[in-house]
Amino acid sequence: MLRPISRYMDDLLLFSRWLIAPFLVGLFCCVVLVILKFAIELFALVKEVVSDSWHDLVVGILTLIDLTLIANLILVIIFSAYENYFRRLRSSQPAEPSDGLERVDFGDLKQKLLGSISAIAAVDALGWFLDLEDYADTSKLAWALAFPLMFVAAMVLLGVANSLSRLSTKKTAD
Repeated sequence: MLRPISRYMDDLLLFSRWLIAPFLVGLFCCVVLVILKFAIELFALVKEVVSDSWHDLVVGILTLIDLTLIANLILVIIFSAYENYFRRLRSSQPAEPSDGLERVDFGDLKQKLLGSISAIAAVDALGWFLDLEDYADTSKLAWALAFPLMFVAAMVLLGVANSLSRLSTKKTAD
């Protein structure tokens, strides 16, 4: 009696991984939106390059970098979720060596996410810093600089915790 119930429970749990699919499709749509925004910003930057100052050009380029980092962050999440929820369960063959885009465990995913968010926040802070004449509020500048530093600190702490965890796991395996 318990065997069939356990089998149904296993099947239900394996089927539940498909609940993540609408989120991944939505994230794919977000990448398309970021591409559209990138194209609009690039067109505006090209159109105004002759009349804008170097400062405006740098801020425009930073905006494009920001959009690129956001698209990269979304793709890391999509590929990681695909690898964790679909590919491993579907494949009956041993996993092939792959690049770091797909094969990401949750600790590595957190590191990549925090790294991307730190880079995005740093680019935004740099853009804000370049427009310092327009924003004379020093407390806002302090927050703009502290925000990416908080993510960097969290990333370092997470990296140390992951290293200690892997070291502990390796010692118990030996």
